[in-house]
Amino acid sequence: MVAPDALRVVRCGGSTLRGARAVFSADSKYLLCASGDFVKVYSVNTEETLRLMGGHADLVTGIQLNPHNHMQLYSSSLDGTIKLWDYMDGILIKTFTVGSQLLALSTLASAEDSVFVVIPKKGERDTFQLVSVKLTKGAGQDLESKELSVVLDGVGASMKHIAFGREGAYVVSVKGMNLQVYFFKRKLLNRFSLSTLKTKGGDNRFSCVVCHPTEDCIATGHADGKIRLWRNFHHKKEYTYSTLHWHHDIVMDLAFSMEGTRLLSGGVESVLVQWHNESSCQKDFLPRLGSPIEYISMSSDGALCCTLHTDNRITIINSNLRFSRSIQGLIKSRDVKTGLVVDPRTKALVLNGEPGHLQFYSLQSDQQLFSLDIVQRQYIHEAGLKQSDLVKVAFSARGTWLATVEESEEVTDPELQLKLWFYHEEAQSFQLNTRINTPHDNHITDMCFRDMDELGEDSLILVTTGRDCVFKVWVMVEDTDPEAQQNVSWTCDFVGSYHNYQATNCCFSEDGSLLAVSFEETVTVWDSLTWDLKCTFCHPPGNIRKICFGRLTCSKYLIGATDYGFLCCWNLLTCALEWSAHLNVVVLQPDPVSEHIAAVSWLSKESSLFVFKPNEPRPIYIQRNLCKDKILLAAFVPRDEPEMTSSKKYLWLRKSQLFFLTDTQELMTLSTKSLEERLTPSNKQLAVEESLPVTPFSLLLGKHRHQQAQEDVDLGKPVVHNKQEQASPAVKELLHTPAHVLPSASFLCTIFINSLLISKENKSAEEVADEVEMESEKAEDESDEEDVTAMEQEDTSHMELLGETTCKLSKSQEKELRKIRKMDYSWISAF
Repeated sequence: MVAPDALRVVRCGGSTLRGARAVFSADSKYLLCASGDFVKVYSVNTEETLRLMGGHADLVTGIQLNPHNHMQLYSSSLDGTIKLWDYMDGILIKTFTVGSQLLALSTLASAEDSVFVVIPKKGERDTFQLVSVKLTKGAGQDLESKELSVVLDGVGASMKHIAFGREGAYVVSVKGMNLQVYFFKRKLLNRFSLSTLKTKGGDNRFSCVVCHPTEDCIATGHADGKIRLWRNFHHKKEYTYSTLHWHHDIVMDLAFSMEGTRLLSGGVESVLVQWHNESSCQKDFLPRLGSPIEYISMSSDGALCCTLHTDNRITIINSNLRFSRSIQGLIKSRDVKTGLVVDPRTKALVLNGEPGHLQFYSLQSDQQLFSLDIVQRQYIHEAGLKQSDLVKVAFSARGTWLATVEESEEVTDPELQLKLWFYHEEAQSFQLNTRINTPHDNHITDMCFRDMDELGEDSLILVTTGRDCVFKVWVMVEDTDPEAQQNVSWTCDFVGSYHNYQATNCCFSEDGSLLAVSFEETVTVWDSLTWDLKCTFCHPPGNIRKICFGRLTCSKYLIGATDYGFLCCWNLLTCALEWSAHLNVVVLQPDPVSEHIAAVSWLSKESSLFVFKPNEPRPIYIQRNLCKDKILLAAFVPRDEPEMTSSKKYLWLRKSQLFFLTDTQELMTLSTKSLEERLTPSNKQLAVEESLPVTPFSLLLGKHRHQQAQEDVDLGKPVVHNKQEQASPAVKELLHTPAHVLPSASFLCTIFINSLLISKENKSAEEVADEVEMESEKAEDESDEEDVTAMEQEDTSHMELLGETTCKLSKSQEKELRKIRKMDYSWISAF
């Protein structure tokens, strides 16, 4: 049972994965990444979220492995604290309170008990300092670390603008047109500046910096796409630099390989460039990574690198510049025009993703399931260019039909397209069924399917409303075209209007018999069979912003919210106003499996949640100051199993869970469980045996073997415990050797089969005795067989002489005869 006061707001996804550089674990099995005010631990092999470490009260700005213990991790945050974690167990070891906002974090093996952070300079705006923080030693978990020593002034606010070189001998900082190099032992500071003149379209502003791991070489990226390699910077006047140039725009990040023989660079082109031996002639490319590269990280063994992208995606890449894995979080589009929609099949949230795409986002794994290209046009990243985008989405009750609306960014004469998609089970994807050009003469404001699940697909109706003052009804018809690839298509069946007012919202009743369409200040109710106007409702002043029908026992009510701050409830049986409340509702979301309706208001820069039933004007749940950001969208997601609760106050959360999206595109929920508790136990298993890599198949196989062994025990069967063997070298060679150098399958077959044979070890004394007896019997049998063979030969020769033939004994008879010979008949002598 859940405690009555346990309900809290939990961030459940959507946080940016590019707040800081990602870090590989020492063995390159795990990838650690800052995500909002959490630190996530991903499996490099399976892409699963293995652990979520929460404790910071604000955005995490930096993560670094402890150079003296690679099983521990430091994290810094805007809340002014540095936390030390055991990321394998997800345990918080220490919290060091610095007191100032921490914008970046770095660690050095040579600096014991100290870390480097970037903090704002007191008394000056947009000015930052690189300081060394002495980490206090103590027995408690919460410690204060106020001992700060300034290393550099006037640094950038990101760790991309700071780098440590040659085992911490010096630190480099870039900002604007200036480069600073500070040598720790000599306490020498050298400053270098580039020209501010933009000649030939060049822009010398520094964008990032990285140091060579073994040599005195500094690589800097610039706003015009150039990369400069600085040497001999120990002297202010005798320094030199060479230039590499491929990027056409700003260089977002740089990274050297562990040996320093390769340099990786990335930018807005979505291409990872690999430079060899500091030469502009020798370079390799990994193109089409999907979105601009924000950060580049290298593993400690140099086998892997990862790129963090602006669309909230992590790409893991092999050392030979080949794509390996991709971890896609919630894509933060410029504007979520589609709203939050729930896919009935997968229970995934569906909303705008990449330009022109729909993203299906899994709430359980906090990752994208897949992306559906709706516009099917190449998006051009150019400011001021008018392009088509996705604006409306609706699913049928079973999730087999998907309706989308795309329109160009033109305000006066938009280009509109309505598309109907059908889900094919074989292809496991939506395929385009019908495309309707210009379904309305102006922007489409809303659309919905008639959800009559019990009547099947034949009852499907789609309604669209538009600023052209009409609503249209679309139905399925049989396609008579012999060349058509599908059996059905969609066509317009009815067009309705009301006093030439703009149609703004539409929704069907639970049984599908009534359709409500709002026309500015008026709500109209139509019969969905005859399309007759039944009644109208109005509550001036103000246009209708949202409408929805009640469900189950409250299906006779119609709810509407106006943009003048009124929430109204009308009774469909009496055609009268049941009640109204003065509330500035920005989100009105009904629960699809209960009578409850959630309304989110925005007043005095505060979001408040009200949950109510239409038949009761008093809310059953109120949550003031829900979060610090404005809530734009919300959605109820049905649960797989009802959640048990001991409080009537939280019964509205029993069958569904409410998710809402803020204006910063953070995905929040109200839950009685923390996000850490929502992870499955199998995901939390980090430390595993080296000989048994954890994969979904191995976990499934292990569970099956355990169940089978338990069944054998229950049935009284003897359980044989085999000694766990190490992975066979033959199997390893077979699985890891490239296919083009493998010998023929006929040659490998014998080796492979022999490697699967299990040698029997640790035999019991009885088994050994039985084997010795069997061997002695076998030896005696062989000797007896020799005697019998000799006798048979003699007998045969005699018989042949006599001209007679006898029948030969069978094997079983010979065996029986040998047993009689071996019998002891000495007891007869006693008689």
